[in-house]
Amino acid sequence: MPAEARGLRVTRAVAAGFDGRSEASLHPDLRTFVGDLVRPYGLPLREDLLSEGVGHDYGQMAEGLLGRALSADEPADLLILAFSSPDVRPGAPSALHLSRHCPGQPTAFAVCDQGSAAAFTALRIAAAHHRTGGCRRAVVVLAEQSALHYEAPEPVGLPEEHRAVVLVCEEGAGAGMRIRQEAQPDGSQALRSVLADHRELGLGAGLLLAAELAADLAGAARPADSDSHGAPEAVGTARPGQPFTGVWTLLADRLAQRPEAAGPLLVADHDRRLGRLSTLSQP
Repeated sequence: MPAEARGLRVTRAVAAGFDGRSEASLHPDLRTFVGDLVRPYGLPLREDLLSEGVGHDYGQMAEGLLGRALSADEPADLLILAFSSPDVRPGAPSALHLSRHCPGQPTAFAVCDQGSAAAFTALRIAAAHHRTGGCRRAVVVLAEQSALHYEAPEPVGLPEEHRAVVLVCEEGAGAGMRIRQEAQPDGSQALRSVLADHRELGLGAGLLLAAELAADLAGAARPADSDSHGAPEAVGTARPGQPFTGVWTLLADRLAQRPEAAGPLLVADHDRRLGRLSTLSQP
């Protein structure tokens, strides 16, 4: 008989917001790093933020959440840190710092420069690593902090607060999570794709939407014909102001309230600036 299929799926999540700042925001290396980064593009530094010390260190933010998400006898094989807004600790990789605070001290690296799609890319990499047989438990750390230490050439949606989310992905019987990412510049078309995926999962599936996608859904017309892609009755909506971690905080809240609700569910985010639609589905 063929072996039973076993997939990797998100089984639990922990989220938290953070006040204040990290001491790394006052380190002189931050000014040097950001200055070198933006000099070729002629972008001015935010001297006020660099002088005041504004921003948070992703390693410092997330290390305590790892202890809440995993017990000492639950070693992880892989840790991926994903972020969109820059960290304030450029001198030492935060992913490696977090590995030292994670049971099992797993292989660790970071994913960035993909907007909100970076979270889904990290999960897709974890699932691919599981398929090699080298990963039974993975941890994906998502973080965003609210300071940008240079003047951006165009408006950037920064988060309202510093926030981190830890996703624990574990092997289990049956199909695991499925990550889909595609170029989708048009928001309305992205919404249609998400609703089609939700219908495929079934009416009982939870639908969790990032704030901008939820706004698209609220404003979408509902045609009366048989091809209507009208909204499901129950949709989880991420709060505005957290462009990277918002929908994952929503997932953490859902799993905390109903631990058995790890599936079926569909998590969706659309990065309008980059024109990228990303979804996580698990049966």
